[in-house]
Amino acid sequence: QVQLVESGGGNVQAGASLRLSCAASAQPFSHYAMAWFRQGPGKEREFVAAITGSADVTRYSDSVKGRFTISRDNRETTLYLQMNNLKPEDTAVYYCAAAWRSSTRVVVTSSGDFRFWGPGTQVTVSS
Repeated sequence: QVQLVESGGGNVQAGASLRLSCAASAQPFSHYAMAWFRQGPGKEREFVAAITGSADVTRYSDSVKGRFTISRDNRETTLYLQMNNLKPEDTAVYYCAAAWRSSTRVVVTSSGDFRFWGPGTQVTVSS
């Protein structure tokens, strides 16, 4: 069974930066399309960013485009989310997700297409 564990969340002021990490037990890691989702208080889970197994293509929600960067280290089987210029609206539990694909070049962005999820890490941004 694939295991995912997020880390790096915390409480920060608006304008600060955080880097989230997701350690994955999945092998071969390059065959897992990965993504970040988040769920704010009183809201539905929403897509944040996605990346192909080979890291050749990325996708971002409009709300984080230009501020967040998704990346991965396939040697260390770790997914990252660099978050800059954080806003109070970014406050949420952030989840990483993995979806196995035969191709390393497919991008997956729908929550229903991900089989494996981490337990989440809390990010709180105050003004």
